[in-house]
Amino acid sequence: MSFSPTPVGPPGSRSVQEQREKWERKRTRTVRALVQTEQKYCKQLQLVNTYFVEILKAKGTLRQDIRESIFSSIPSVYSVNQTLLVRLENGDLGRGFDDFCPHLHHYVTYVDNIQNASKVLALQVKKNKAFRRFKKLQESRPEFLNCKLEDLLPLPIQRIQQYKHFLRDLSENTSPDYPEFQPLSRSVKLISEVSQRIQDNARSHDNHLQLRRVQRLLKGRKTKVEAPGRWYLREGWLRTVPPKGAEVKPKMFFLFSDVLLQAKPCHPLHPTNGDKFAGQRVYPLKDCTVDKVFGHTQSQGGLLSLTFPKAKLLLMSSDQEDINDWYYSLSSAVGQLKSRNTVVHQRDDLVRRPLRCFVEDQKNQTTPTTPPTTSTPGRKRMAPPSTPDPLQTYRSSRSRGQRLQEDEADWGAS
Repeated sequence: MSFSPTPVGPPGSRSVQEQREKWERKRTRTVRALVQTEQKYCKQLQLVNTYFVEILKAKGTLRQDIRESIFSSIPSVYSVNQTLLVRLENGDLGRGFDDFCPHLHHYVTYVDNIQNASKVLALQVKKNKAFRRFKKLQESRPEFLNCKLEDLLPLPIQRIQQYKHFLRDLSENTSPDYPEFQPLSRSVKLISEVSQRIQDNARSHDNHLQLRRVQRLLKGRKTKVEAPGRWYLREGWLRTVPPKGAEVKPKMFFLFSDVLLQAKPCHPLHPTNGDKFAGQRVYPLKDCTVDKVFGHTQSQGGLLSLTFPKAKLLLMSSDQEDINDWYYSLSSAVGQLKSRNTVVHQRDDLVRRPLRCFVEDQKNQTTPTTPPTTSTPGRKRMAPPSTPDPLQTYRSSRSRGQRLQEDEADWGAS
């Protein structure tokens, strides 16, 4: 794209011309980085498709269902990206992405399967000697440049995130009256939806791992941690204040989006449960009221009062920051539960719309449940109180502020 130079005129005309030239330079730099990284990406996809998918299919080293579990829609992704690369190399960006976006369902299939693919691959490497030898032989080829299959499988996921940044920059530096502006803007929106799906899947997977970790920390199977729609928030030691002046003892608390779990450590000399906890009580947060009894000032610690329909709980900590974090986390979780029926579901319907470019049988596919929108403090430690890469070149040429804004937009506040 090129803007026609502005003729000599009023004093302001020079600034307009300089701005247009600045847009043109940024756009040219973005297009160059996009094409170069697309060439590299397609070569890497070709390695996986040729030296693994096709040869494994011919040799029969893996059963078809196992092969498809690992590589999913890689052949289809490689095919549509080969077409996109030709368009990009010819400078036809708008039409290239306009033709590319209707095939994003191949990426969605891949995104939804990536966690299972990693699990199946690890299992086959461990138990299938023939596949293990085949994988090692293929990875030793000079074309792989010491890359492992495990490094290549996440590439489509990473590429979607890169597309979002590239297309956003292109649309911002393209004049609205230029023919490519509308197709680029449409592509940004559609690819951003797939990017959001990637983030939702990653959060869901991380939450699943946290729930399983907590379940393994509890002895026996009486206390069930994993439940549909439940999200892990935090954990840590707090002292419970008994109602009749008994001894104050530290307890381990696990906070989830809908319940607060109280547990006590098992005896350290127990032969099998020495490093585990015994679940004592589960407090539903739905009708809970959280109050800070003391700890409003910079004092030593604080006391929280949790009132439930049939119980009352006093929690104490000598760490001022810790008690403030717990107050914030509990209040946020309770507030989220109270507003969920009237606000969160409506927002989810708006934010999690299905991709319009999906094939008909995928338009009604639901997306993963999203975690509470309020950010929460990080998990406390479980201890009782006492050639230059063109993509890198492109990124380095952009301002630090722009990169920070993009990172915030991608991953949100931790």
